[in-house]
Amino acid sequence: MNRERSSIRLLLAKPGLDGHDRGAKVVASLLRDAGMEVIYTGLRQTIDQTVNAAIQEDVDVICLSILSGVHKELSGKLIAKLREKNAESIPIVVGGVIPPKDIPELKKMGVMEVFPVHTSFDEILGFFKDRFKR
Repeated sequence: MNRERSSIRLLLAKPGLDGHDRGAKVVASLLRDAGMEVIYTGLRQTIDQTVNAAIQEDVDVICLSILSGVHKELSGKLIAKLREKNAESIPIVVGGVIPPKDIPELKKMGVMEVFPVHTSFDEILGFFKDRFKR
């Protein structure tokens, strides 16, 4: 969090070849309606594009929406690229089709929080409001 602002600023990305973004758009609307700034990068973003956008936009958190089953691989690549760019202080949240058995491994890798499909809106909002108080 590099500068003072009144709302949480987050980047929502759909990395890889996953072509489904309805859920990401619903979550983006939910967070915007709650007063957060949401930068949605669109479908099929590369890890480089995601990291560059996060740095350029000076976001408080990167949120990945992954439905394709490659959440561990993409999260690992994102964490490595953030380190390479000296931006590892930007936290990562992952949502989508995430098997419960993968959640501890993602958190051990450095993912701040994981929201599997069917996580309630109240839980998602509560996390962002509690974790990123303004």
